[in-house]
Amino acid sequence: MGGNLIAFDTVLELCGDEHRRIALATLANEQRSLTVNDLTKAIVKYNHHEPVTEMSEGNLSEIRLSLHHVHLPKIDAAGLVDHDQERGLVEPTERFEQVQPQISAIIDADPDLESPVEL
Repeated sequence: MGGNLIAFDTVLELCGDEHRRIALATLANEQRSLTVNDLTKAIVKYNHHEPVTEMSEGNLSEIRLSLHHVHLPKIDAAGLVDHDQERGLVEPTERFEQVQPQISAIIDADPDLESPVEL
């Protein structure tokens, strides 16, 4: 295997958390840079099944913080996104495009996640 290829085990690990799966699914569906707020809204919609306007600010902050400090750094470390923390922007990389079929297959197999995951 070439040095630029991402191991399937890494893709499985990244998809092992529901919030990361939703973030990856949203990025895969949108095919563009998204904000941390966009990804937070997607997580609220698909994981918590309620409108953002009905969720408490504390729960929204918790989701945003987990994205900022846990989930996006893991996805960034794998080289799938560039996470600009100052601007709150998440941009898929070329490596993301390479593993998108694997990510899509895992997301499609998730019985709790309706596909496509849209903003």
